[in-house]
Amino acid sequence: MSVDVLMPDFGNDSKGGTIVAWHKQPGDRVAAGELLVEVMTDKVNVEVEAPAAGTLAEILVETDGDAPVGAPIARIATGG
Repeated sequence: MSVDVLMPDFGNDSKGGTIVAWHKQPGDRVAAGELLVEVMTDKVNVEVEAPAAGTLAEILVETDGDAPVGAPIARIATGG
């Protein structure tokens, strides 16, 4: 089973964000709530936490890539 990591809605009429830095790489174990990625909008930089525990299976939006709110940016394999 897997869980998608989605581009959060930051409010302030944000349409999406740009990936600044990934703090984990595919194959790394992640805990729910652990810092996963830093995202920049036109107004703020935000640290995004992993929504579930497991292994980071895939990064769908690389550093400097853009994604709209709600789009999958990574996938975590939960093994369940």
